[in-house]
Amino acid sequence: MTTVNNKDSDNFDNLFETQNVQLKKLHDIVATSIKEERLITTNLLNPPQETITTGQKMSDKIAGFGGSWIFIGSFLAVLAVWILYNVLAPRDGIFDPYPFILMNLLLSCIAALQAPIIMMSQNRKEEKDRKRSENDYMVNLKAEVEIRSLHAKIDLLIEEQLKTIYDCQVIQLEQLKDIRKELDGMKR
Repeated sequence: MTTVNNKDSDNFDNLFETQNVQLKKLHDIVATSIKEERLITTNLLNPPQETITTGQKMSDKIAGFGGSWIFIGSFLAVLAVWILYNVLAPRDGIFDPYPFILMNLLLSCIAALQAPIIMMSQNRKEEKDRKRSENDYMVNLKAEVEIRSLHAKIDLLIEEQLKTIYDCQVIQLEQLKDIRKELDGMKR
């Protein structure tokens, strides 16, 4: 009976050692996923600083003002004053008579200048949207890395647990055989 106990002790020691190896593998997987996660998290938390030139700042402000209700209201008010003054003023005070050629020229110049300024601002906003999309991609990539890491951990756990269960069953079968031999020896 003492030989059976030593054999059982050795088998259980082997099982514990196997489980320690399993834990080490899991720790390695976790360490790898943490390293990958830190890289992605660092990129998301510390995006590169955007350098904005004075012209870009001005284009953003002009485009912001040009697309506001304040601009539309003040522009309509200036046009109304312009038209009323040139229609109601005495002949010698009129600076832009009825077809309002000077007003049309100013409106064309404003439109010609405002269009590229608005396009510059839109291009900057597109660049910001592109960077935001890249960040979304990085977040999705991080989630994918985490999911893959979890799948690897689960697969490893299942594989190792099945191996451990199989080893336990082998030990139990050997113990049952030893018990059967002892019982058969007692019957004789």
